[in-house]
Amino acid sequence: MIICHCTHITDHDIHAAINWMRASDSQTIITPGKVYRALGKSADCGGCMSLFLDTMRGNAKVSVPVHLQNLRNDPIHVSDITSDLATEHSYEGRPKGHRISK
Repeated sequence: MIICHCTHITDHDIHAAINWMRASDSQTIITPGKVYRALGKSADCGGCMSLFLDTMRGNAKVSVPVHLQNLRNDPIHVSDITSDLATEHSYEGRPKGHRISK
């Protein structure tokens, strides 16, 4: 089935690109941009993007690797980052020596 008429991409092309990327690197996160680049093409009008994404989601190999899942929801990482930023870089990220005098 043709997914993108502008760049002549079929569902077979998308699945082949995903399978190739997963075989070459099992840890990679597969995005539409990476699929386009693997096919040597780029998005044109964007009208096919919803069908393109549905086709990608239909491939079992497009899932995010297990150790990278739920990073956004992990309170340990988020609190560590925010507390470090608050203590070390509380003034626009500049060290004390570079602050403008009052």
